[in-house]
Amino acid sequence: MSNLRLRFAPSPTGYLHVGGARTALFNWLLAKKENGTFILRIEDTDLERSTEESVDAILEGMKWLGLDWDEGPYFQSANFELYRKYVNQLLDEGKAYRCYCTTEELERKRALAMSEGRKPKYDGACRGLPPQGGDLPYVVRFRGEEEGATSFDDLIKGKITFPNEEMDDLIICRSDGTPTYNFCVAIDDAAMKITLVIRGDDHVNNTPRQIQIYKALGFPVPAFAHVPMILGSDKTRLSKRHGATSVMAYRDMGFLPEALANYLVRLGWSHGDDEIFSREEMIRKFDLKNVGRSPSVFSMEKLLWLNAHYIKTGDAERLASLLIPFLAERGISPDKDFSPPIPDIVRTLQERSRTLVEMADAAIFYFKAPEIYDEEALSKFEKKHLLNVYSELIGHLESDSLFTTVAVDLLLKEICSAKGWKMPQVGQPLRIALSGGAHAPAIADIITTLGIPESLRRIKLAKEKVSGL
Repeated sequence: MSNLRLRFAPSPTGYLHVGGARTALFNWLLAKKENGTFILRIEDTDLERSTEESVDAILEGMKWLGLDWDEGPYFQSANFELYRKYVNQLLDEGKAYRCYCTTEELERKRALAMSEGRKPKYDGACRGLPPQGGDLPYVVRFRGEEEGATSFDDLIKGKITFPNEEMDDLIICRSDGTPTYNFCVAIDDAAMKITLVIRGDDHVNNTPRQIQIYKALGFPVPAFAHVPMILGSDKTRLSKRHGATSVMAYRDMGFLPEALANYLVRLGWSHGDDEIFSREEMIRKFDLKNVGRSPSVFSMEKLLWLNAHYIKTGDAERLASLLIPFLAERGISPDKDFSPPIPDIVRTLQERSRTLVEMADAAIFYFKAPEIYDEEALSKFEKKHLLNVYSELIGHLESDSLFTTVAVDLLLKEICSAKGWKMPQVGQPLRIALSGGAHAPAIADIITTLGIPESLRRIKLAKEKVSGL
């Protein structure tokens, strides 16, 4: 095993979103490639906003994407005593201090600084105060460095430097005794021996503060790699207004996990001009050197294209099991309704389905004979011709034993040759009779999937309805 230790650390205040999933994927891929350790940590110190439902949603999303973890899930809320220990250590060493400024005082100072064109940072008013007696409320602030600069070599963005004078003294413990985000993150990363932090670049500004905390406590500083954000089509940060941002929403929209993972890995990372990667190829080829520094734009069309590829090339048995819940949403129960084998249905629809939702919609006719027909499609043929086509097929299907698509294709060609018809003159009337519309799989696929008895029943039913027109 490598000594590389990486973590994904979501906050359980909502679902697993696309940006978080990509961050988790990048960490997971690098851990797999380097035989490192991938750790899942739930950052639930915001007790008011953190929920069990959100934890479950995050775990469900990770599992659906196939991102298994080696350690965890660990919960920050279980570490409050550890955080208090290090708060007290910093206080004892003079590297932190109690701040008694009220919210009103701080807001007044902030407003004054902004009105004077100054950065609204804490002015250090309590830096030199001794501890006050009584029950006066206070927060604990980290005594940040006032001179020089804090720098780090980001593995994606290059060297980043922050002048220390621009950073104020970070609150590390609130007045109610709960620790704050940046402090907890530094403590946890050190306790878990994290060697590389891969996260979104919205955390770049947190990094110098965390580096100072590592150093103040004598902890080794991990390496950092900040991944650019994902933008919507209008080049603003991806949000609900651009469509679904929840990983599980894409599952419910009929996307396959391998398609979403493939799409996410290409959002910001490249390997030549390659677009399609198996899970094994992603692990073998992934590296941080090829992660770009610019934001990526989310494209639903590109995701649909990838999903269509994975459906087209997917295993029909697996796709059949994934399709069943979507059929159930449409009131279809293969156990109760007339049902050809689901994998056989899937095979006829793989070429024309971009999502499982589209496949489920297209599959409905296999379970329920059409009660109405596409009038516009029917109107393209004379009544006499329709009746002739249906009569011809009924006669052949009642007398022949056809079990393969090849045999049905051959029969249709023989009928066309004998009658002087073109294939659309036979195919479309039959497609309407069998499915109700003009857009459906190939006739031979439909007949062999439905079976001869059901196909005959539907063609006879269509003939009766056309006769009555």
